[in-house]
Amino acid sequence: MLTLILRFAIRNPLRHRLRTTLTLAGIVVAVLAFGLLRTVVSAWYAGADAASDKRLVSRSAISLTFTLPLAYAERIRGVEGVADISWANWFGGVYFEPKNFFPQFAVDANSYFRLYPEFVIAPEQLDAFKRDRRGAIVGRKLANRYGWKLGDVVPLRGTIFAGNYEFIIRGIYDGARSSTDQNQFFFQWDYLNERINQLFPKRGNQIGVFIIGLRDGRDAAAVSQRVDAEFRNSLAETLTETEKAFQLSFVAMTGTIVEAIKLVSYVIILIIMAVMANTMSMSARERTREYATLKALGFRPWLVSALVYAESLALALVAGGLGILATGPVARSVGSGLDNIFPVFEVAPVTVQQQWLAALTIGIVAASLPALRAAKVKVVEGLRQVQ
Repeated sequence: MLTLILRFAIRNPLRHRLRTTLTLAGIVVAVLAFGLLRTVVSAWYAGADAASDKRLVSRSAISLTFTLPLAYAERIRGVEGVADISWANWFGGVYFEPKNFFPQFAVDANSYFRLYPEFVIAPEQLDAFKRDRRGAIVGRKLANRYGWKLGDVVPLRGTIFAGNYEFIIRGIYDGARSSTDQNQFFFQWDYLNERINQLFPKRGNQIGVFIIGLRDGRDAAAVSQRVDAEFRNSLAETLTETEKAFQLSFVAMTGTIVEAIKLVSYVIILIIMAVMANTMSMSARERTREYATLKALGFRPWLVSALVYAESLALALVAGGLGILATGPVARSVGSGLDNIFPVFEVAPVTVQQQWLAALTIGIVAASLPALRAAKVKVVEGLRQVQ
């Protein structure tokens, strides 16, 4: 019986090859588009997903645009549960043209990279960076994008911190994992602070965020509370949270866009589901006499329905498989063109699972009504139809 169902599933779609080809193409495109849109959503959350559970971020309780005194560093270091501490400032410079955007951070040269083991840097390069006041460390993808190499001078025009700055690339880091952001630019906070003290003395010795290393990631909530309690009722209160929560706060700013992308991905599946349902309805109508003949030969109604489902599922799963196979190469091509926006653009395993589920759903739902009609075909009326 199973052999019979499989034969029908394979042969029936080939009886109207043009319609089958067009339907296959539609499902392939839909599954591919669904996968790409879900990959965009995954890329949006990549920073949060890659966050360490052993790092906290402490910033101004008022807003991220407000700074904190550098003097807080030693007080935070003394908080129970804190293993290490570093700090960073967002720079926001322009590399020749505003379109050449990439994240730039002024960081403490001696402590920052201790807290980020996922940034793999050759020891000699890290030492060269620490020795050079104007030194910079850049990600491998960023260096490849602009053709930078060790020793190159990179000019940046300050926006938040006005002025022209020149940095010398002393190190290029790789990612310990494929999800590590390799599009960042780091330079010495001390160099920036010197310039600020010269040009804007009142803005000196201020940092954007403190990065706190924990002895035990399970103590994140308790340590966060202790740090914030240390500076409660001060002129610059802190808000301390896990690195993941900090990253998600940026995602939340564009939450409507993310939800819209998710909605569009589901709409695409609904549209192709309607197209597939129409295809299966046409196919079932053309075979009414065949279904009636089968029932006259003693086939049960459920078996007639199973033939319709088998044909629909075979078509949907084959097309879905082709769409999934195409998703990887297309995503890599799209990701290479958008690596300044999405540092990590990879098709996640959960996205592939969702694509298979979407294809399976298309096959089942599209066949539901035609299968019900096929099961209800009356032998006498069905045999009267002229093919």
